[in-house]
Amino acid sequence: MGRIGFDNEKYIRMQSEQIRERIDKFGGKLYLEFGGKLFDDYHASRVLPGFAPDSKIKMLVQLKDEAEIVIVINAGDIEKNKVRGDLGITYDQDVFRLIDAFRGFGFYVGSVVLTQYKDQQSAEAFQHRLESLGVKVYRHYPIPGYPADVATIVSDEGYGKNEFIETSRSLVIVTAPGPGSGKMATCLSQLYHDQKRGIKSGYAKFETFPIWNLPLRHPVNVAYEAATADLNDVNMIDPWHLDAYGVTTVNYNRDVEIFPVLSAMMAKISGECPYKSPTDMGVNMAGNCIIDDEACRRASHLEIIRRYYSALCNQRKGLSEGADVEKIKLLINLLGIEISERPVIEAANAKAEKEGSPAAALELPDGSIVTGKTSSLLGATSAMLLNALKKLAGIPDEIHLIFPEIIEPVQELKVKHLGNHNPRLHTDEILVALSVSAVTNPNAKLALEQLDKLRGCEAHSSVILAPVDENVLKKLGINLTSEPMYQTKKLFHRD
Repeated sequence: MGRIGFDNEKYIRMQSEQIRERIDKFGGKLYLEFGGKLFDDYHASRVLPGFAPDSKIKMLVQLKDEAEIVIVINAGDIEKNKVRGDLGITYDQDVFRLIDAFRGFGFYVGSVVLTQYKDQQSAEAFQHRLESLGVKVYRHYPIPGYPADVATIVSDEGYGKNEFIETSRSLVIVTAPGPGSGKMATCLSQLYHDQKRGIKSGYAKFETFPIWNLPLRHPVNVAYEAATADLNDVNMIDPWHLDAYGVTTVNYNRDVEIFPVLSAMMAKISGECPYKSPTDMGVNMAGNCIIDDEACRRASHLEIIRRYYSALCNQRKGLSEGADVEKIKLLINLLGIEISERPVIEAANAKAEKEGSPAAALELPDGSIVTGKTSSLLGATSAMLLNALKKLAGIPDEIHLIFPEIIEPVQELKVKHLGNHNPRLHTDEILVALSVSAVTNPNAKLALEQLDKLRGCEAHSSVILAPVDENVLKKLGINLTSEPMYQTKKLFHRD
């Protein structure tokens, strides 16, 4: 739909080479803390057009014969049933998902580590379940005075109490279901135990964002701040790198703040810290693979707008108190972004005002915009979807892809037998009906063949959508936003 701004093949090649160099630097064994998403990194693919969502895992596949995976989970998160917001599953469930996903790519999953273990019953039950499936599990414990009391941390009373993770490969990828799991502490604990055993090893960190060799206020980096506005992460100049080398680089506040402690720990473990700055620890090569800076800037503007509307809707749903909304507003003003840069917003709202009912708009790959309105048969997004498929297939607007005679019995089933209050067909239902129609209707078959062309398209709804519609559009790869308002004034919203 837009210009390519990122060389994905170059990235895969450069990134794997950089990791191999770091392994060699430490004598043949590296603990690599992997932040962010290893799978389905759609944020990166949106702000770096050309970056494939599975780029990082493809890069690691090139190293899989020398790599093993260690998955870290905080025992307290198991106890609290902490949920991944993007997937809607608990952290302990996500561990099983990650194990399956890694194995599906041919990786060796060596073990799972329970950090902050304090005899939590749920964590113990989780360990037994993993071990019954043949997965090794290790326990790491809370350390008094962490992270300030370096003397205690780097001692037999600190890291020394943790169980030593048996590893057999030169690259140990340490990952987790989410932030706060204890990845860095796990890596440093291993360095301590390796040192005791006379094993040469080192530590490095992989984070895609912020991109260290882009300017602080480059839209790609600002989009990362927008994406993490709820975590209150802040991009900043790395003062340690500037002081050591006289070179300006970008990192984020948590790494900058923890670096003095991290440096002291590594120095106590091995005699000296191999790094002079948080930037030194990183191995990210993404900034070297941008081939069209303007394309990435524009894509990042669109992402910041999407994050703004997402934050507005979360505030409306009661999922946030609005601090993230205010922060993203500041970022929008900082870069001088105009909401009109995403024309589907105005198109959807204008259609809704004209029709006096909810509407939706979608921008096709050629830049043209189609809309959909609410009718007695279809919701606005369902109508929008059908209109988009018609336009892509070159089918005249007056031709029916699905005859009312097919839709009406489905509506009766929904309301009369399944207890739904909304008779209109959702996007999943309309796609099923379209698939059935395709058996006898050549136009419906032609329309279905256009679905892949919707990936990467922009869409906007004049109201907050039902979860089923949001999920279907997301699965189709459509970048959806909504106005922060419901279609009705009901207190409970489902269908």
